[in-house]
Amino acid sequence: MIDIRHPQVRSLPPVRKQPVSARAIALAFFFCLGAERTQAQLPTSLPTSLPTSVSEAEQLIRQNPELVRQQLRQSGLTEDEIRAQLVARGLPPEALNSFLSEGPINPETAFRPGSLDALQLLGVVREGADGLEFMEPISGFQPGESTDSAASPVFGHDIFRRATSRFQPLLSGPVPDSYRIGPGDRLLLLLTGEVELSYDLEVTREGFVIVPEVGRITIADIDMTGARALFRQRLSGFYSGIERGTTSVSLSIAELRTIQVYLTGEVRQPGAYQLSSMATVTNGLYAADGPTDLGSLRNVRVRRKDGREFFLDLYPYLLEGDASGDLTLEEGDVVFLPLKNRRVQLKGAVVRPKLYDLSDNDDLTNVLAAAGGFAAVADRKRLTVHRYLSPSDQVSNENNRIAIDLALEPSEDPRAPSYNGGVIIPPVGLQDGDSIVVDSIPPLSEGLYVSVAGLVAKPDTFPWYEGMTLRTLMSLARGPAVGADLRQAEVTRLPTNRDEGGMAERFNVRLDSSYLTLRPSGGVAGAPGVAFDKPGEAEEFFLEPFDLVQIRRQPDFELPTTVSITGEVSVPGRYTLLSKEDRVTDLVARAGDILESGYPNGARLFRALDDLGRVDLDLPEAMTNPTGVENLVLQAGDSLHIPVYTPTVQVLGAVNSPVTVLYRDGQDFEHYIAAAGGFRSDADEGRSSVRYANGLAQTRSKFLFWSSYPSPDAGSVINVPAKDPNDRIDTVTLVTTIVGVLSSLATTLVVITN
Repeated sequence: MIDIRHPQVRSLPPVRKQPVSARAIALAFFFCLGAERTQAQLPTSLPTSLPTSVSEAEQLIRQNPELVRQQLRQSGLTEDEIRAQLVARGLPPEALNSFLSEGPINPETAFRPGSLDALQLLGVVREGADGLEFMEPISGFQPGESTDSAASPVFGHDIFRRATSRFQPLLSGPVPDSYRIGPGDRLLLLLTGEVELSYDLEVTREGFVIVPEVGRITIADIDMTGARALFRQRLSGFYSGIERGTTSVSLSIAELRTIQVYLTGEVRQPGAYQLSSMATVTNGLYAADGPTDLGSLRNVRVRRKDGREFFLDLYPYLLEGDASGDLTLEEGDVVFLPLKNRRVQLKGAVVRPKLYDLSDNDDLTNVLAAAGGFAAVADRKRLTVHRYLSPSDQVSNENNRIAIDLALEPSEDPRAPSYNGGVIIPPVGLQDGDSIVVDSIPPLSEGLYVSVAGLVAKPDTFPWYEGMTLRTLMSLARGPAVGADLRQAEVTRLPTNRDEGGMAERFNVRLDSSYLTLRPSGGVAGAPGVAFDKPGEAEEFFLEPFDLVQIRRQPDFELPTTVSITGEVSVPGRYTLLSKEDRVTDLVARAGDILESGYPNGARLFRALDDLGRVDLDLPEAMTNPTGVENLVLQAGDSLHIPVYTPTVQVLGAVNSPVTVLYRDGQDFEHYIAAAGGFRSDADEGRSSVRYANGLAQTRSKFLFWSSYPSPDAGSVINVPAKDPNDRIDTVTLVTTIVGVLSSLATTLVVITN
């Protein structure tokens, strides 16, 4: 399980891997020895085969990098939690960098020092019968094998369960200035500057070190600050540069000594342990695989060789990370874990339903706080304490428990005494064996629902529950959408007169501004243009299963829409329609009117609505007669274009010389055809057309035997199409047909005359 350790307490790094032969000999030796101390230092289970070498492990991991990443992602731990696990076990936090990142994995650099230990610690790989192998996909942090693989029901016990049989305490690393030096510590003494010297000094059993040229310095039981001052004093008599400041003295711990401590009482692996001289009580409990289910962490006893005793309550450490009471161990300390005293059970809708040990002053409020408070689904109206009767009150063959039902008082003051999760907890004393049950809110009734449709932000169907109101449903629907008519809502309901043929009942429910969505800065974000009742003026409306709520649109409500004008106007751009009666000339006026370079006759109106496209428009007529039909009413998305005046006429198609001709007022169609060299022999004169600058097109008009061509205007284009060769009639056939018709006509006339 996850190990909670004081951040200043460093665990021991893994012991360097020995050759297979050496480790095999060591294991055989330990099996034969059988002494209590040796057994206490053995892991709770042994691998079924000899450990895989580092090279084999490295090869396995490099061949399966994505499988490693997959296993880590299925562990249920975050990246920060995994790194915290590694640090707590004395492993480098970057040992699994490649596998924790999101980018591609480079197999050549993925394996780092500590990777194998880290992956075994997290349960990704293990030493199987045939060597190192991947474990099945894991879920959550996997503890190593132990005599009791089940999770402990007692709060805090799982923290100390050993995570891997390969873990060994940290023997080196930085130490605080308060660390007291003792026999077995190795010191590193450095002189730099005028003198460059370094000494590796081991503190003897008598508590001193010998510095060449300086002699014996007694250092035992002196903290690091005092030791540095002592060395500086002794060395300054031999190296004058120290006093002048040209030579500096540095003293650090090269390797920590080990101490032997004893863990007894209700620990899973009692015995003697070799620990770091910086180890604390929690380090010792971790080495001993934590407490048994009968042990208590509320009154841990530490007895020193000099007869002094210390008592530790580890709950502040477990609940708040407060390690101020985590005592640093000394040589020969005996750590005794007592039997539980008062223990209660917390069940139901709490964050951590567990068994909790009580101190002398703990009550119901303290236990709920230790359990993390109420869960989100907790029914915070009441809770129940189940209690064993005292022996004098017990009756044979009857239930010897009583149930104490406690009502909880709502409160909005977190500073109130006994406050927890929005309620006040009664000051009830607890007894050993009490079981506290917090009920959950009943689940939503299956199959029962209500629906909301229309102008709401989230029209949907929602589960119904007893006491559900229209206001609650509107909140679930994220409030009304813009344009909603909140003067009333329509609710339809299953009829009570179904036997009379009724299909639904209808209710018109009055609403008020409290149904609007509140703005963070104050006020409401509601639909404009409607006067709402003040909050609280509308009565609550309670919903029933299968109700359908309709929020309708305000009459004639429309969001602001825009039109645009481009080309030769003073201020082209996009304009908002001010009313439903805005016309073309209104838009021209808002754009500052047409410039002298503009050509009103060529104005074009494009309508996006329904993909209609260009709309015929006679802008001069609209400007002359604003109330006439030519002055079109604008619609959303309309675009008006005023072109530049172009005093030319183009003649294209089946003419002898297609040309652009200068426009001359009063000249007709034939004038421009003549300017283009006249019609070609294949010209289809009858289908000639004139397309004006505003997009309008006209062709030759006919009446009996008379025809006329449209008159071009400035910016017009004359197009003369060519005849289709497939439509040409053979001249001989035509003459023969005409002669036949005339002969028939002559014969008919002769017959009639006679």
